[in-house]
Amino acid sequence: MAQKMKVAIFVKPGRIALDEKPIPEVGPLDALLRITTTTICGTDVHIMKGEYPVAQGLTIGHEPVGVIEKLGSAVRGYHEGQRVIAGAITPSGWSNACLCGVSSQDGAGTKHGWKATGGWKFGNTIDGCQAEYVLVPDAMANLAPVPDGLTDEQVLMCPDIMSTGFSGAERARISIGDSVAVFAQGPIGLCATVGAKLSGATTIIAVDRVAARMSISQKLGASHVVDFSKVDPVDEIMRITDDRGVDVAIEALGTQPTFEAALRVLRPGGCLSSLGVYSSDLTIPLNAFAAGLGDHTIVTTLCPGGKERMRRLMEVIRSERVDLTPLVTHRYKLDEIEAAYDLFSHQRDGVLKVAITP
Repeated sequence: MAQKMKVAIFVKPGRIALDEKPIPEVGPLDALLRITTTTICGTDVHIMKGEYPVAQGLTIGHEPVGVIEKLGSAVRGYHEGQRVIAGAITPSGWSNACLCGVSSQDGAGTKHGWKATGGWKFGNTIDGCQAEYVLVPDAMANLAPVPDGLTDEQVLMCPDIMSTGFSGAERARISIGDSVAVFAQGPIGLCATVGAKLSGATTIIAVDRVAARMSISQKLGASHVVDFSKVDPVDEIMRITDDRGVDVAIEALGTQPTFEAALRVLRPGGCLSSLGVYSSDLTIPLNAFAAGLGDHTIVTTLCPGGKERMRRLMEVIRSERVDLTPLVTHRYKLDEIEAAYDLFSHQRDGVLKVAITP
């Protein structure tokens, strides 16, 4: 009989629970990773609430830090016992999407038509990382060795929120001297703030209403903070920029009001970089969009993955350009996963990210 492992599974809308499954068998191109630290993402909460559909019984989670337990027979360049991470997006490296330079959309094409999020497999289309072990597909394209001296919590943000937040800045092509507004300072918005700073922005306006998050955003690079519960963020951003508007607005929440506000604060020819996961249709206001004549750009991003992306992000951390460990505000054992979800989904006690250790 196969050995069992503890896992957090999607039971039904409103419930993710601890269960057991057999430890996966390793295929030729796979690697079995023993999880040492993982975390809960806002997308996992969308899954729990039934807002994003996944199969009943699927193991949830897509942010693994761990040790290689077993390698597939065809995997080269790694060794068992090696500390590694894998991105939330695990591209094959050979699909049409990968070869067109958008590896996050790997596997997006189906016989029923095109579907986004194809490269996101962990906790979406295959068993994920909130478990004692996870099977990593296409290991040679996805496993990134952790540099000596870096802790699990230092690299825990790389698989998803750091890659996503930074990509929001990268996709907008922020330049030296740019002004940037970042709407929402949750974990991804905070990483977008850091990404804007590293990209050369000199005026970075962080919008939120939670004092602790606005304080962290200033430590991570925001030059201004706007509390949208006290002032109209559009009016305040236009005041800060002397009515010029911002070069780039990053939307990091996924709601109509934040998307619309991000559009309204753009200068002519500015770029709206959308990171939010939207659960309903968006409406583009006629005047904010200048009737389609404002030379605006709207770009979207799905977290870039793959081993080279992970290597670059860990280099940013290793070189001490940024420290994201303050984002880990709570720590739980895998046995306590239901309590961790209760805390995270209700955003209690100033939670930003939860470190889960088996």
